[in-house]
Amino acid sequence: MSQRPSPSHHAARAAADSRTVVSTNRFSTHALAPGEQFLAWRQRVGHVIDAPPSREQIANGFRGEIDLYAVGGMVLTDCRTEAMLLERSVARISTDQRRDYVFHLFLEGEVGYITGMRKKRSEPGSVAGLVALDMNQPFRVERPECRVLSLFVPASLVDEQLRDGVGIHGRIVRNEAPLAGLALGHLAALAHEVAALDAAAAIDALQTGRQLLIAAFRKEARLTGADRAALQSALMAQVRRYIDANLHQSDLTPDHIVQALHLKRATIYRWFEHEGGLAAYIRHRRLREAADELVRFPHLQVTEIAYGLGFVSASDFTRAFRRAFDMSPQDLRARALELRLMEMV
Repeated sequence: MSQRPSPSHHAARAAADSRTVVSTNRFSTHALAPGEQFLAWRQRVGHVIDAPPSREQIANGFRGEIDLYAVGGMVLTDCRTEAMLLERSVARISTDQRRDYVFHLFLEGEVGYITGMRKKRSEPGSVAGLVALDMNQPFRVERPECRVLSLFVPASLVDEQLRDGVGIHGRIVRNEAPLAGLALGHLAALAHEVAALDAAAAIDALQTGRQLLIAAFRKEARLTGADRAALQSALMAQVRRYIDANLHQSDLTPDHIVQALHLKRATIYRWFEHEGGLAAYIRHRRLREAADELVRFPHLQVTEIAYGLGFVSASDFTRAFRRAFDMSPQDLRARALELRLMEMV
């Protein structure tokens, strides 16, 4: 017998589409038996992200609670949990349609350890701060016990202001930064009072929070000054579009891009430092395209996809794919099939 979608799935969909404030009833694991707690939590958040359980969490229980509010296309959650692992895998991204940005603001605890994106070695690990994640890119978070506010913002609203929103994926802004403090204080107050606001007031407050967060991450990315920020964001977006349009071209290299777009080599290389460098970004985009093609075209051989995206051998492609996504191309196809079958029941 087929099962109905979980209540959390209905709540999230209704909330995202609503023009009036929607507050789900508080979900808490506290009243459940210890052996049921983590599995119930995993089902609650599973429409957005996976939470792989540990043996201890299954055996000893898991304390977690979450409130969800939504209006005007944005969703704000207020969540308290024990330590846990969260994953948004390339298999899930290639099979679902969630393309928001999510900003996490930690009222208690730290951001944890985030992997899955190219980061400079000098960037902080687990600190008290804010973190931005692009739901269109894979990531893995080892999160300590915390209370965290999460603001889900449609990609179009972020990209409209940053023009190169994907560049903030994985960036951390420490709490002591002035704009971070303002954003944290504003959204903490909003989480306390949002259920009592009318739709217009809630939309206005969420938009203010969104603006503060984007400003904080713009400054962290050193986009200071409106004209300079607009120019740099526009040029980076142009580079990203060019790369995406030419992923299957064998001569797609950093030198080729610099020459084709008439850009200064040192400048464009510096702009892509956060991605691990321009060459690393090109390779990562090819791997992400390969992941999508592995799911979209299950009849194609892995070697066909690899050669079509500029990899010189199937073994080189498989090694790079496993390093990037912690699974082989064949594993990705199997996991994507599992996710689709789960959606059908």
